[in-house]
Amino acid sequence: MPTSHTSETFTASSSAAAVAEALAMPPALKGEPAGERGGWRRGGASGPPAEGWGRIPAPVLCLTAMFLVQTGIALSKPLFGPLGVSGTTFLRLGFAAAILLAVTRPKLRDKRPRDLGSAALLGVASAGMTCLFAGAIDRLPMGTAATIEFLGPLAVALVFARRASHLLWALLAAAGVVLLTLLGEGEGGGSLDPVGLLYAFGAAACYAAYILFTDKVGATFQGFQGLAVSMTVGALTLAPLGLGEAWHGLTAPGASPLVLLASVAGVSLLLPVIPYALEMTALRRMPQRVFSVLVSLEPAVSALVGLVVLGQLLGVPQLAGIGCVVAASVGATLTGRR
Repeated sequence: MPTSHTSETFTASSSAAAVAEALAMPPALKGEPAGERGGWRRGGASGPPAEGWGRIPAPVLCLTAMFLVQTGIALSKPLFGPLGVSGTTFLRLGFAAAILLAVTRPKLRDKRPRDLGSAALLGVASAGMTCLFAGAIDRLPMGTAATIEFLGPLAVALVFARRASHLLWALLAAAGVVLLTLLGEGEGGGSLDPVGLLYAFGAAACYAAYILFTDKVGATFQGFQGLAVSMTVGALTLAPLGLGEAWHGLTAPGASPLVLLASVAGVSLLLPVIPYALEMTALRRMPQRVFSVLVSLEPAVSALVGLVVLGQLLGVPQLAGIGCVVAASVGATLTGRR
C-alpha cells in the first residue's frame, strides 16, 4: 500500500540520517571512539541522541551493536574461501574506509604531525588486529577467538587500575585462558589449532595497542573522523597482503565478483559503520561504567552468534573459560577507579 511504502521510506531515511548524525557529532574532551572495535573509552560523550534512535534504550543500542559486530565477523568467514583471509579483510576495511570518508569528510589541515602520526599508528594496529583475528576465526571457534582477543583491553584496564585487588581479576582471566587453550576443542572436536591460537593472542596484543592510541586520536578528531583516517591507513597497510589475494578470488573461473563485492560491502556496514554509530549514540545517554560492563559481555555474544550463525557448539570447559574472562572484565570495571 502507498501509505506503508511511504512509512518504510521515511523510516529508512531516518535511520540513515541517524547514522550520519551519530558519526558526525563532535567528541567529548577525552576518549571518543576512534579504533575499529570501539569500547573502553575514558569519558562519556555528550550531546543529544541521534533522532532516529532517540526512543530506544541505550543498553539496547549497545547490545545491538555488539550483536551486529559479531554477526559481521561470522558472515565474513564464508568469504575466506573465495577471497582469502587477507583479501576479505582488505576489501572490508576498504569499503568501510570509503563509507566513513564520505560521511565524515575528515579535515586534516589543522592537525599536527603527531596527531596524524597517532591516527596512522592506530590504523596499523587496527589492521593487524583485524587481519590476525580473521586468521584466528578461520581456525578456531568464534567464542574462543573473541575471548582470547578480549584479553587485550582487559590487560589495559588491569594495568592502568594499579590496584592490588585487581590481581584477583587477572588470575580469573588467566584461569579462563587455561580452560580455553588447554581443555578447549576445535570445530572438529580435536585440539585447538596452535596457529589459530597464535593469531588470537596476536590480535589481543594489537587490540591493546590500538586501545592506547584510540584515546589520543579520539581527543583530537571530531566524531568518527579519526576512525575514517585510521581505517584508510589500515586498508592501505593490508593492501600488499590482501590486494592480490582479493583480485585472484574476484577473477577466478566461475567467480561472481559482483556478488562477492556486495557481500563484503554488506559486512563492512555490520562492522564497523552501523555498530559504532549505535555505540556513540548509547554513550551519550548512559554512564561510561555501565557501557564498559555491557562491553564485557562481548565474548559471550560472540559465542552465541558463532552457535546460531556458524553452528559452533562449545564444550563445558570453553563456556567456563569464557565465563571467567567475562567475570574478570566485569569485576575489573566495577572495582576500578571512579
